[in-house]
Amino acid sequence: MLDWSEIVLRLGLAALAGGAIGLNRDLHGKPVGVRTLSLVSLATAMVVVLADPIGHGGFTDAGSRVIQGILTGIGFLGAGVIFHAEKHFRIRGLTSAACTWLTACIGIMCGAGQWRIVTVALAITFIVLLTGGRIERSLHRLLGGKPDHDLEEPETVAQSSDAGPHQPGK
Repeated sequence: MLDWSEIVLRLGLAALAGGAIGLNRDLHGKPVGVRTLSLVSLATAMVVVLADPIGHGGFTDAGSRVIQGILTGIGFLGAGVIFHAEKHFRIRGLTSAACTWLTACIGIMCGAGQWRIVTVALAITFIVLLTGGRIERSLHRLLGGKPDHDLEEPETVAQSSDAGPHQPGK
């Protein structure tokens, strides 16, 4: 059985890692933010710690089924941040949905105590989130792709998690 310090480490780092990804989404005015992705990562880490109480990171069939259930179920939360803008017939929120799923995976890795995987995954995540849009637009122009309204420079919206459209009653 894991001791208290290991449980705090695994769950705390899961919440911090999810919150860091959520901060990026929140700063870009997206429908998921710090609290949402912190809780996704924390919850998945918590379930993995339950499925692997000895803390070896190697999973039994039961632990594997828990992870499969998490990854299937989290798709529903991710689907909730994707919406169809009626005016322009555009699907929006796919990156936020992918971040939700990725955050669940990071929570699984934190729950399993796989710190190297978490570190590399977070580094790659932030490289993609911080540079991906610019690279996508540059390649689009360079390769003469069809202009896409979604690839234009995004408008910067100052929005906190408390004031966002993702809050109940908004």
